[in-house]
Amino acid sequence: MCGIVGYVGTRDAIPVLVEGLHRLEYRGYDSAGVAVLRRGKVVVTKAAGRVQTLRDRLTKPTPSTIGIAHTRWATHGEPSDRNAHPHLDAEGRIAVVHNGIIENAKQLRARLEAAGVELVSETDTEAVAHLIAAELGAGSLEDAVRAALRQVEGTYGLVVLDRTRPDELVVARNGSPIVLGIGDGEMFVASDVAALVHHTQRVVFLDDGELATVRAGEYRTSTLEARRTSKEPTTVDMVADDYELGGYPDFMRKEMAEQPEAVERALRGRLDERFATAHLGGLGLDPMALRAVRRVKFLGCGSAYYAGQMGATLVEELARIPADAEPASEFRYRNPVVDPDTLYVAISQSGETLDTLAAVQELRRKGGRVIGAVNVVGSAVARECGSGVFLHAGPEVSVASTKAMTNMSVSFAMLALLLGRVRDLSAANGQRIVAGLKALPARIEEVLADDASIREIAKRHAGAKHMFFLGRVRGWPVAREGAQKLKEISYVHAEAYQSAELKHGPLALIDADMPSVVVVPDDELLSKNLATIEQVKARGGPVIAVTNADLPAGLADDVIRVSKGEPELDPIVLTVALQLLAYHLAVELGRDVDKPRNLAKSVTVE
Repeated sequence: MCGIVGYVGTRDAIPVLVEGLHRLEYRGYDSAGVAVLRRGKVVVTKAAGRVQTLRDRLTKPTPSTIGIAHTRWATHGEPSDRNAHPHLDAEGRIAVVHNGIIENAKQLRARLEAAGVELVSETDTEAVAHLIAAELGAGSLEDAVRAALRQVEGTYGLVVLDRTRPDELVVARNGSPIVLGIGDGEMFVASDVAALVHHTQRVVFLDDGELATVRAGEYRTSTLEARRTSKEPTTVDMVADDYELGGYPDFMRKEMAEQPEAVERALRGRLDERFATAHLGGLGLDPMALRAVRRVKFLGCGSAYYAGQMGATLVEELARIPADAEPASEFRYRNPVVDPDTLYVAISQSGETLDTLAAVQELRRKGGRVIGAVNVVGSAVARECGSGVFLHAGPEVSVASTKAMTNMSVSFAMLALLLGRVRDLSAANGQRIVAGLKALPARIEEVLADDASIREIAKRHAGAKHMFFLGRVRGWPVAREGAQKLKEISYVHAEAYQSAELKHGPLALIDADMPSVVVVPDDELLSKNLATIEQVKARGGPVIAVTNADLPAGLADDVIRVSKGEPELDPIVLTVALQLLAYHLAVELGRDVDKPRNLAKSVTVE
């Protein structure tokens, strides 16, 4: 949510800033703006709408070598030019861009207005600009930012520009990501490495409670209490081409197509055929520690939560220890009982999801054992956990997660295999799962090759206003993820239900205008799932069956077939089929599949 870019160096800042905003468009936003220092003045250009609208408003006057830029996702005040960032103080000396939410903004704004300050926007960020300006004195800009932030409650990732200091930016982080990019005689600031990799792969991730003063040739980091910190640069394994379409019509299509290769990366070097197990060295747990685990709890939000549900089912099936999944957004608020014998798994594609990060911090405060499953090295969740599983999905740009979701499920299958093999999972069953995992890339490739027939099914149902997604046991999280994908990119109302719950109320909604997508794995519950289809058909409801079983002819109106494999791993492949169904239905409806309305890729606010 929201995007930040900053630059200080020797070249013209505006092209760097606007190009950086363009690369952050996938994060979700409703307005954009830039501020540069030109002839001793802070010059601001803002626009509601897309980055292209901002680009069209920018003129080509004297170049500036320092500036800040932002894409805003509205929290305080409607999307408008007035509420877009950057925000200035009354004298136009201080410019601020900010991600996050200032929780005491109402009180701060009231205090400023009582002191005679005229606020021109509805935002929480504008108050921060005035607070910094009020603290300017004999000290540095960093000192003024530090003093202002001591009055702030909430989350922030921010960058500050001062017209009297034309060679430096001050940045700060608390709960919202900020990363520095180190160039050759120039420095970059961003909320996401996607904005940096076109210029540099050497980065510094700030921690919560940290500030930095950034100049063209150097950076200095410290805490909110003014203690110096030492931050060594790291090199990110990403290049600019990872964020290019490469001939695909959109990033979601590209990222779905990349899934076979992504799964191969996730498996590479981690499967042990000799001992029929998996190696996950990043966990930092030896066999004794693994055997001491009495329960596994997965925590995530959105698709990460549904991947956690798949993981919980896999752990119970293969390791025979209790496991469940819970939304991290709920876990953090319900004062959870933290069991020292439970292994908690925090799941986040970006590694910056605020609710998941807060759940990790709560677990650590209570002495819980928590590992991360993330797709970004050096991210906040990764650093907070200290150990875990790197997903190896590669950069994911589309808001709707596809390859990262798939790699989460694959990683949890390996975790379940590892836990099972230190317990009672036989070598023969371990070898069966290892072989099943190795077969996944080819099985996913087969689903992707069925693109044309899935597109035709999507076209036939594009007029539906509502859809049910039904699944049972292994198929239940698949149904939930399928419904999630459909509603987030097509805006078609979709609900997922356990198949057995259908007759306990939802069956009343079934009619000829309510298609049901029924997940039918070829497992021990096949007859039960066939009965579900018959119940829907008896009430006139259209059925799309997603299956690897041989169904009776004519039972379902449409059938999406996937190949047969190990039953425990079938949900991973069935999920890919539902990605394609949601994608083609959304395209048929003319939706922007990469940037669906009201949503953001990385949710860094509550």
